[in-house]
Amino acid sequence: MVLVAEDVTYRMKPLVPLTSASFGKMNRHVSHFFGTRHGPYHGGLIGNRGTVKAAEPDYPLVVSVRQEHGSEILVLDRPLKVGEQFLDGWDAVITNQLKTLVTVRTADCVPVLIADSSRGSVGAVHAGWRGIAHGIVPKAARKMVERFGGDPTAFHVAIGPSAGPCCYEVDAPVIEQLMLDVPRSATVFKRTGPETGHVDLKELIAWQAKSLGIRQDHIHVVDACTMCRSDLFFSYRREGRVHGTMVSGIMLT
Repeated sequence: MVLVAEDVTYRMKPLVPLTSASFGKMNRHVSHFFGTRHGPYHGGLIGNRGTVKAAEPDYPLVVSVRQEHGSEILVLDRPLKVGEQFLDGWDAVITNQLKTLVTVRTADCVPVLIADSSRGSVGAVHAGWRGIAHGIVPKAARKMVERFGGDPTAFHVAIGPSAGPCCYEVDAPVIEQLMLDVPRSATVFKRTGPETGHVDLKELIAWQAKSLGIRQDHIHVVDACTMCRSDLFFSYRREGRVHGTMVSGIMLT
């Protein structure tokens, strides 16, 4: 099977079928994928700093960054060179540069890939609960409009594998921050105890995207839980430590 999107694929031995998020035929010039614990490994950090690497022939420039579970966005609006380093911390990378694969790493948090079919720009977002609470996905989309132009109604969003509502339990302080701007009718939260509940991070991100003006049929979701599927994914919560991370990425070809 293939658990990726578009024409950048990673093949592995057959497993239980999963739903893959894809931008479909939105734009033949956008390649993107969600990785598993089996690869691909493009976008891994060198030490504790993000470095521009090459993964010839498919990815002439691969950008990784140091992630801090925040909402800072790195804007790449100029040509890059192999060996460049980004010493600060970001949880989203956006670009309008061709053949520049922007990546994020996750192990329960949500990888989100954004593509603007109208103006030619893409973004990769690492959305932990803190980043989601601070609106990192709509913030990244707004930054793409601000820096590159475009209209959110032409944006496509792919939401990748993460800890699912079946397993992702949080306490009251987290619930309060996540639910601050969510309407009461939303189904992103299910109480499991007086001070705990399960949260659907993917649905929360989809709600944030729609509130920005992104169309429902432009939001694509991988229906896979990293905590449930030890055969496919690393999971910090399941394993109690970071044994590895999955890399997800998107590129204008």
